[in-house]
Amino acid sequence: MAGAITHDHAAAAQGRQGGPLIVTEDVELLDDLLRLCAAAGARPEVHHTVPDGRGTWEAAPLVLVGDDAARRVRGAARRRGVVLVGRDQDDSGVWRRAVEIGADHVLLLPDGEQWLIDRIADVAEGVGRPALTVGVIGGRGGAGASTLACALAVTSARQGRRTLLVDADPLGGGLDVLLGGETAEGLRWPAFAASRGRVGGGALEESLPELHALRVLSWDRSDAVAVPPQAVRAVLAAARRRGGAVVVDLPRRVDEGAAEALAQVDLGVLVVPAELRAIAAAARVASAAGMVLGDLRVAVRGPYAPGLDDREVARLLGLPLLGEVPAEPPVPDGGVPPGGAARGPLARFCTVFWDRALVEAGGV
Repeated sequence: MAGAITHDHAAAAQGRQGGPLIVTEDVELLDDLLRLCAAAGARPEVHHTVPDGRGTWEAAPLVLVGDDAARRVRGAARRRGVVLVGRDQDDSGVWRRAVEIGADHVLLLPDGEQWLIDRIADVAEGVGRPALTVGVIGGRGGAGASTLACALAVTSARQGRRTLLVDADPLGGGLDVLLGGETAEGLRWPAFAASRGRVGGGALEESLPELHALRVLSWDRSDAVAVPPQAVRAVLAAARRRGGAVVVDLPRRVDEGAAEALAQVDLGVLVVPAELRAIAAAARVASAAGMVLGDLRVAVRGPYAPGLDDREVARLLGLPLLGEVPAEPPVPDGGVPPGGAARGPLARFCTVFWDRALVEAGGV
């Protein structure tokens, strides 16, 4: 066995932390750990004992010590992020050996595999502050929620922020169409229907169509109109882990999949046309969404019915007022996307929105 298998210099150059350090001579255990690293999208460095290279032990984002190697690493400098990995469920001595090497955790395979995959993926992706996630939902059909969701995403990307736009409404026609990218290469929701557990954030982002400097997860033109809730949870969690901003276009009906999306939204925007029937419909939507989402605000669209203004609409719904969404001329086929005209009224509205939301979130 070679002293070191590989080191992910490319990941380090991109600001990622790279893969873990594995210390073991147990061939079967090493095979298991390499398999788990592959599942997490990480490239580890492997040694039989504490590496000779200066700083390698201290610099690794995570150290996986095989139980066979515990004796050989006793003299290593104490550090955080050391996991002692074994297989013998009945060996009580593993806890003593963990204390001797200063391990943070003891992991016994195969029971702890999913936990370890998640931990390896975290360090490989360099997990930091999660993305500010904004959900946009229409108070009634035709309220303009999809247009606003696209405009918010386009504006965020124009400001230089990593941005991902997620179409969570399978009956909405596809946000890629609204952005003029229905033929763009990349995966759509049906490709992720079987996703469970952990989805790699980097792999997700790279697999999606890139339109107007942002990544878009939309629906294709097949008959598939549902993705299991577990897949929705896994995909949105992956999208959030890489930071920046995630904008989700939500359906009005809160089913299990929509509830999973709502659970990961930091700020909800309810788009309501300023007329009485729309307000009545929006009240039902707000009641359902509010059971999952803690921060829901109203964005009002004109023209206004007699006796109504934006403040009155918010008062009738009992929700905080975000503001009035300005109208923009319809976007022609192949034209500028919603919010694409930087000096247009919709883009200015979105710019103010992000400025305020980012301050409230403490910066992203």
